[in-house]
Amino acid sequence: MKVLVVGAGLAGSEAAWQLAEMGHHVDLVEMRPLRKSPAHQTGLAAEMVCSNSFKSDDPGSATGILKEEMRRLGSLVLACAEQSRVPAGLSLAVDRAAFSERVTRHLRGHPRIHWINREQQGLSLECPTVLATGPLTSDTLSQWVAEACGGENLHFYDAIAPIVLADTIDEGVAFRASRYGKGEADFLNCPLDEPGYRRFVEALLAAERVPLNDVDTPYFEACLPIEVMADRGPDTLRFGPMKPVGLRDPRTGQRPYAVVQLRQDTLAGDHFNLVGFQTRLRWGAQQEVFRLIPGLEKAAFARYGSIHRNTYVQAPQVLDSTLAHRDRRGLWIAGQLSGVEGYLESAACGLAAAIHVGRFCAGRAPAPLPPETMLGALLHYIANASVEDFRPTNAMLGLLPPLPEGSVRVRKASGPSRKSEHKRAKGEAHRVRALEALEGYLAAIRDTPGALGTDPSGGSGLAPHLNLARPQPR
Repeated sequence: MKVLVVGAGLAGSEAAWQLAEMGHHVDLVEMRPLRKSPAHQTGLAAEMVCSNSFKSDDPGSATGILKEEMRRLGSLVLACAEQSRVPAGLSLAVDRAAFSERVTRHLRGHPRIHWINREQQGLSLECPTVLATGPLTSDTLSQWVAEACGGENLHFYDAIAPIVLADTIDEGVAFRASRYGKGEADFLNCPLDEPGYRRFVEALLAAERVPLNDVDTPYFEACLPIEVMADRGPDTLRFGPMKPVGLRDPRTGQRPYAVVQLRQDTLAGDHFNLVGFQTRLRWGAQQEVFRLIPGLEKAAFARYGSIHRNTYVQAPQVLDSTLAHRDRRGLWIAGQLSGVEGYLESAACGLAAAIHVGRFCAGRAPAPLPPETMLGALLHYIANASVEDFRPTNAMLGLLPPLPEGSVRVRKASGPSRKSEHKRAKGEAHRVRALEALEGYLAAIRDTPGALGTDPSGGSGLAPHLNLARPQPR
C-alpha cells in the first residue's frame, strides 16, 4: 500500500523508513531546500537545528529507557546517531552534519521510498498520511493544520545556542572534565569566580535582545533563553546551566563559583557549542557578552544563537494515543507537531506512528503501546493531558505509572548516598518493567498475521536489528 509521509525531520524520517521496511511504498515529501525554514540550513533529512544531543545514556533515565525501546524496535535515527557519536560524557551527542547525511543516504537509497521535493500546502488523505512537518511547519500548511484541528495552532518560542570554533577557545583557562568524573573528560569547562559571574550576569541583562513578534507566545520551559533565566534572579544561572557542582578547576584545586560548559559538536572536534546557552540576544551582543566568559575572550562564532516560533497542535483534543487524528480517518500527526519535545522523542514518535499506520494498512484494530513503556507513556500523556495546561513535553519518568509497592530495592546506604541509590534503583525498576511490557506488546501483535503491516513483497517489518549497510543512494 502507498503511504504519504510529509516532512523529513526526525519523526518523518523514522516513520518513512519503518513503513518502507514493512513493505509499503512511501512518498516522502520535504520542502527543503526549495523552501528554507527560519532555522534549517540544509535540505538533508533529520537536520538538527538546536542542540546536537540525544540526551542521557544513563540506563535508568527516561531517555535511557526510551533509547533501549527504540533499539528493540529497530530505530533508523538512533542507529545513525550512534554511528555519528561525538564525545559527550554520559550523553549521546552527534556530529550533526554526519548524522543528517547518514539518515538521508539511507532514505534516498531505499527502493520503496520516493523522495519528493515540494512544499505540501494541504492534505487530501487519499492514502494513509503521516504529518511530521515539525515545529517549523510552513505558514500555508499551518493554516490547513489549524482548520483540520478545529482551531488555532498553538505556539511557543524556542531558542538555539551559539557554536564557537575550537581553536579560539583558550584551553589554558578552560579545562576538560565531566561532572563528578562520570564518563570521559568530554566537556570543556570555563570557570568563573564570583566577581566574574556577577559581571557576566549584569552584561547579559543589559544586552540588546531580538524583539518578539508575539509577546503573548510562551517560551518552552525546558529550553529557556539564557537571558530569560537570568531575568528570574541573579543566581538562577549558577543553579542551572552554569552550576559548578562536581567540577574542580585544576589550576586552583577548588570548585569554581560558576562554570560554562562546552560540548563537542563535530567529529573533527573543530566546533563546540555552549551547553544551555540558547539565546535571543542580537549577534553583536552575543560577541560582547559571551567573550566575558574566561577562556572565550577571543572566541570566533561558527553559528550565533537565535530564536524562532515553534508550532504544535492541541493534542489532547486532536489525537488519540496512537497519534491518529480523532476525526480525520487516515491521518496521523507525529513528532514535535504532535506536542512532544526533543529530538529523541520526535524520532520515537515517528516510529510509533509507523507501527499504527502499519496496523491500519493491514486492517487491524488500533493497539496503543503499553503506558508502562516510556514511549507509550509519552503518547498516553499527550492524548490525555489537561487541555488548559497542555504544553510540549519531553520523556520523563514521572509520566510512567507508579511502580508496585516493594519493587524498588535499595542496597544498604545512608545520607545522600541512600537518596542516590534509591533514584538508581527506581530507574532500574522502571526500565525492567518497560522492556518487559514492550516485549509482551511486540509478541502479541507479531503473533497476528499482518499485524505490523508486513507485506509479502519483501517488507521485513519492525526488526530488532538494522542492517544499515544495504541501502545506497540512487
